[in-house]
Amino acid sequence: MRKDGLIYVAGHRGLAGGAICRALARAGYNNQLVRTHAELDLCDQVAARRFFAEYRPEYVILAAAKVGGIHANAAYPAEFMYQNLQIQNNVIDSAYRNGCKKLLFLGSSCIYPKLCPQPIKEEYLLTGPLEPTNDAYALAKISGIKMCQAYRRQYGFDAISAMPTNLYGPGDNYHLEDSHVIPALIRRFHEARTAGAEKVTIWGSGTALREFLHVDDMAEACVFLLEKYSDFEHVNVGSQKELTILDVARLVARITDFEGEISTDPAKPDGTPRKLMDSGKILAMGWRPRISLEDGLRETFQDFLQTRARA
Repeated sequence: MRKDGLIYVAGHRGLAGGAICRALARAGYNNQLVRTHAELDLCDQVAARRFFAEYRPEYVILAAAKVGGIHANAAYPAEFMYQNLQIQNNVIDSAYRNGCKKLLFLGSSCIYPKLCPQPIKEEYLLTGPLEPTNDAYALAKISGIKMCQAYRRQYGFDAISAMPTNLYGPGDNYHLEDSHVIPALIRRFHEARTAGAEKVTIWGSGTALREFLHVDDMAEACVFLLEKYSDFEHVNVGSQKELTILDVARLVARITDFEGEISTDPAKPDGTPRKLMDSGKILAMGWRPRISLEDGLRETFQDFLQTRARA
């Protein structure tokens, strides 16, 4: 990649996109092109094509997406399917048609089957049924991977895909119902401590195993792949470490100084029972995560407090 090449980061205000912009700047890629949703609706094909024809970015990072936790995915499957398909179709096709040299599509670990062998290898894609609570989002992301592969096969377009595990970090969405597990837990435990509550109840049995990756580690991986990877297959990006949701809750409780009881609600869904990705491909290339979960959670909690202070 040329350091002065124009790089369009779609979704720069999101958790992943914002971190990618920071990582690009640290690596010396300062010619970044960004647009807010109000300035450019990527679901609008005409607007997307006009934008790409005008600016013709050399490199594109597709981090724009409608995202959410288990409740949001289960409640709004049509929106997760429609909006993500529209965004992907418009950006990938417009990038190719306007001379983009390389595109990175950012997916999600939820693309893999619900009962996948562990750890999850890239080749396990489409080998079994998906987790029903987020299958609409997963199918959209799978379509994005396959679209990148199709454009590479038919047109020779250098489109690659990265599949990060569960992300967290500064800039996250702390909505109680529509956010992912870590930001939701941070808010719930902080508010419980502030209110003097004696107990916090978390969704599900607490036994589901999850792997988490700090968003800045993910962003460094994206820059790494843009510089070093050009292949047909998608690439897993994870920390290679997992723990139960109950253990995550206990860690968040300690960081937020909540000293009450933590209970579970097995009537609520657990989601996929286990989701540990095999990140051997990118690890063999030389990338490594650097931020521990506890350090990352402390940083994220401080971000939450600052976000609340600004609200």
